[in-house]
Amino acid sequence: YATSWAQACLPIPVCGTTHADYFHGEIPCTRSMTKAEIEGQYEKETGTVIIETFSDLDPAHTPGVRASNHGPLTRGKDTHDAVHNSVAREQIAKMALITNSLNPMMPMNDSLIEKHFSRKHGPGSYYGQKQ
Repeated sequence: YATSWAQACLPIPVCGTTHADYFHGEIPCTRSMTKAEIEGQYEKETGTVIIETFSDLDPAHTPGVRASNHGPLTRGKDTHDAVHNSVAREQIAKMALITNSLNPMMPMNDSLIEKHFSRKHGPGSYYGQKQ
């Protein structure tokens, strides 16, 4: 599902609290690469476009991105965390696709997004299992 959003060159909008538990805002999609970037050092330029996408984002609050026309990339503090974030992102992408088919581009309440993200990731986080 995350690949479908990437191939459509669209960010995954925040449609529900599960999304807000993992990502602080929409899951971004990079811009499309230029012909020069594709024909040049493709892999390096892919990384450059990903870095560009994060120029206005806090990477700690956005553990994944999708490369336009390509697919998802996810990170974490370790391999286990990255896989966990990948599984969550895939479920979020599926739910967003279904939600948007029922109510296209339904916006989620900003206060609810902030509540769900900060209760797991904020300085006074309290939700979930303690490590």
